[in-house]
Amino acid sequence: MKVLHLLKTSTGATWALRQLRELVRLGIDVHVALPAGPLIESYQEYGITTHILQTAFDAKRPWNNFKRFKDFRILVDVLQPDIIHSHFVATTLTMRLALGKNHAVKRIFHVPGPLHLEHFFFRKMEMLTAGKADYWLASCRWTADAYLRFGVPVERVGLVYYGVDLDKFTVVERCGLRQELGLDEDTKIIGNVAYFYAPKKYLGQTRGLKGHEDLIDAIEIVANKHPNVVGVFVGGPWGNAKGYEQEVISYAKKKGLGRFFFLGFRDDVQQLYHDFTISVHPSHSENVGGAVESLLCESPTIATDVGGFPDLIKPGITGWLVPPKTPEALAETILEAFENPEKCQIMVQEGRKLAEKMFDVRQNANDIFTYYQRLLGHDELGAI
Repeated sequence: MKVLHLLKTSTGATWALRQLRELVRLGIDVHVALPAGPLIESYQEYGITTHILQTAFDAKRPWNNFKRFKDFRILVDVLQPDIIHSHFVATTLTMRLALGKNHAVKRIFHVPGPLHLEHFFFRKMEMLTAGKADYWLASCRWTADAYLRFGVPVERVGLVYYGVDLDKFTVVERCGLRQELGLDEDTKIIGNVAYFYAPKKYLGQTRGLKGHEDLIDAIEIVANKHPNVVGVFVGGPWGNAKGYEQEVISYAKKKGLGRFFFLGFRDDVQQLYHDFTISVHPSHSENVGGAVESLLCESPTIATDVGGFPDLIKPGITGWLVPPKTPEALAETILEAFENPEKCQIMVQEGRKLAEKMFDVRQNANDIFTYYQRLLGHDELGAI
């Protein structure tokens, strides 16, 4: 079985690299088309055949798409893949527009997140390009249900999560974050690990997608009752969002209560999670995001009730869910977590168990392999 995967980056999207690695181990002849970048060697080391080609639809410079469509058609003609598996909206648009709706090769759009489905124009644009050759793999339950609501037949929609390497998440010692930051041992640390995504004005966004400002507001509210609390933000700008990152830092500095630390990119994230009193994921739109990592690191977790977070965060069992864009509700939930340390410890144990069950990349790859077989007629096709 030969499968051609489409990625728009070889800088990030390590979740795709893990998935493709496991598909090779299952005996699939895996090819990937992606632009040049630092992860190319990693793909090749895992036995994945790489084709340096940008297949992401260029909406800003549409004249570039004529060559992209032509180059992509040539690649497909030469490879003759059994399945084409796209991992981004932009690569999916190229796949469909270049080949047409009724191409002989079956095509999968493995949807990495629900953002485009939450906006009418982008949802309609994606849906209108689909034809009889197209199938969808959601990577959270919200996305799968959304496609069904929008009229996609159930036999064309599956669900497979993007997994992680469980053996990378072992219980480790704390990294001494309080000492590093000059904090007392009884200081409560509210931690957040996320990229800084600048607001997309054309989507009506006034705050970043990951909700950094909401968490800053919530921490200021919490500081009214717990002066000995700090917010720690780990991560840097995504793409050209450096200016936005500085805006967020400036916003935090203007607050009258609460202390805030911005650590940038770190390579000891697991250890940091163990130093956090609570981990917060206040995203406005999300797949499952950092909740997988925080639970695997056994860090008490609060997330917003959006996208795929409810797949993993079960209120009162594995963590807490709060409405998005509501700093007041987030602050109340943080205070509740502070007041129930024993409950936190019970929930992180349950959370780790659920995360291990749902996000083992080996099992996720097996699910994809099964879907491939069903798609090619080796088994009856139906919803996963």
